Amino acid sequence: MKENKSNIILKTENLSIGYKTKKKEIVVVSNINVELQQGQLIGLVGANGIGKSTLLRTLIKVQPSLSGSILLNGIDLKQTTTQELAKRLSIVLTEQLTSKNLSVYELVALGRHPYTNWIGNLSQKDTQKVDEAINLVNISELKDKKCFELSDGQLQKVMIARALAQDTDIIVLDEPTTHLDMYHKAYILKLLQRLTKETGKTILFSSHEIDLAIQLCDTMLVMTNDTIICDQPCNLIKKGVFNSLFPKDMIAFDTKTGSFKITQ
Repeated sequence: MKENKSNIILKTENLSIGYKTKKKEIVVVSNINVELQQGQLIGLVGANGIGKSTLLRTLIKVQPSLSGSILLNGIDLKQTTTQELAKRLSIVLTEQLTSKNLSVYELVALGRHPYTNWIGNLSQKDTQKVDEAINLVNISELKDKKCFELSDGQLQKVMIARALAQDTDIIVLDEPTTHLDMYHKAYILKLLQRLTKETGKTILFSSHEIDLAIQLCDTMLVMTNDTIICDQPCNLIKKGVFNSLFPKDMIAFDTKTGSFKITQ
């Protein structure tokens, strides 16, 4: 089926990512050409150290690209100010929260910062967006609690609510299931899947939970040593893309079950 080009939220053109030092340029991956569609849950997967975080940091303009372009809603990120970007893209990173003395409501309300005046006063619309985000993530019973009182799973839901309150077209999450047990890993990813359907937002996340991503994502970005492959999970399985992600002496991908298994 031909994709509707008007529904492309984020697009890269001949993008190269990596690092520059005084002496040389270190390329992680080059010639990245992907198109992310509106209203999809998109999982970024690959082996440890392959460059997933480098790609995400480049896509959210935290780290400069080496060459090529990143277009958000058709506008080059290089031409986008920090303030404008905050109204189009929200992020949930793995860094520890520094202000755990805030209440849950106060933390979610920080998502409205790009829209408030210099004092930070919330308008009626801001309050409405905060309440909507809290209800979408089902954390109403937590809104008066302090963040230091929350479990890791609860805090992750609050951070997702903050990103929702920011009301951007795309939300980017770096390893949103880190430190969570298997149940809460599945819970968070199922929550992200539901949010894409209910809000129409694009949600891009990186994860080591490849089996879960295969089951829940509309599209996946698979990073290998020299390229990034973007496609639906069923097509990636048919193409054998997951077979070459890891050395076969320990684990192998079972195309029938769509999951990895320990080799005997």
